[in-house]
Amino acid sequence: MDVSKLMFRDGLMAGERILVTGGGTGLGREMAEAFLKLGATVYICGRRQGKLDETAAELTALHGGKIVGMACDIRDPDAIHAMVDAIWADGGALTGVVNNAAGNFISRTEDLSVNGFNAIADIVMRGTFYVTLDIGKRLIAEKRRASFLSILTTWVWSGSAFVVPSAMSKTAINAMTQSLATEWGRYGLRFNAIAPGLFPTKGMNARLHPGGAGGNSGNSMNPMGRAGEMHELANLAVFLMGPGAEYVNGQTIAIDGAGFQANGGTFYGMLQGLGDAEWDQMRSMIKGTNDKDKAERTV
Repeated sequence: MDVSKLMFRDGLMAGERILVTGGGTGLGREMAEAFLKLGATVYICGRRQGKLDETAAELTALHGGKIVGMACDIRDPDAIHAMVDAIWADGGALTGVVNNAAGNFISRTEDLSVNGFNAIADIVMRGTFYVTLDIGKRLIAEKRRASFLSILTTWVWSGSAFVVPSAMSKTAINAMTQSLATEWGRYGLRFNAIAPGLFPTKGMNARLHPGGAGGNSGNSMNPMGRAGEMHELANLAVFLMGPGAEYVNGQTIAIDGAGFQANGGTFYGMLQGLGDAEWDQMRSMIKGTNDKDKAERTV
């Protein structure tokens, strides 16, 4: 990310303590870098300690400050509890949580197994709720204020063919965002979400665009004729998590160049005509990516 394009003053987030789930790669890494650059203490978690350590070292070398990588499988409530215990012991309560960890892959729904569905739902829906509940209960007990931000997608408003487990799970987190904004607002806890359009990352391309396949939200279909740039997403995340926007609560904000209004931002247009051979080929590519990732996991 080009940090020179961050629109906020240095030191804005000094004193903030923020956890970014899935913070070692992709969008999570970009947001973590912005928070660190602006003075926050940042914790990033994921299932690959080596990748977390690599990201923490690279960002510390660039910006200084404190960023800590913590291996944690957010599908496991006990693992979350232990991680949050360690964070509290390392300087006190969090002031912010970014629920970014996710999983997704394209598939015809009739080809999905129960395990395939749960692979997404356990991370996106259940894992996000487990993280939010564990941290939220502590903050309420300690009478502390904090901000929660979830990374969703415009599918929460329309659904999407070929990514049904993700569409269902992220819609559930959109409901959680609005529900807890009203229920826990009285405790000084805010809940908002971002629905990004196309912000290309390596992991996204491998599972949602294998071999060049993908949705109709690409550059040629977007009203602005391009994908999003990482500093644009980071600026929105800082606005929602930093000081000065405390009255923004219960909102899901799209950042997609009006792609949702133009074409729905879904996978239907480019995938609905594919045959068995094409789906078999993409399924094989996605499996190869998943197998490589599993070999690197520490939890």
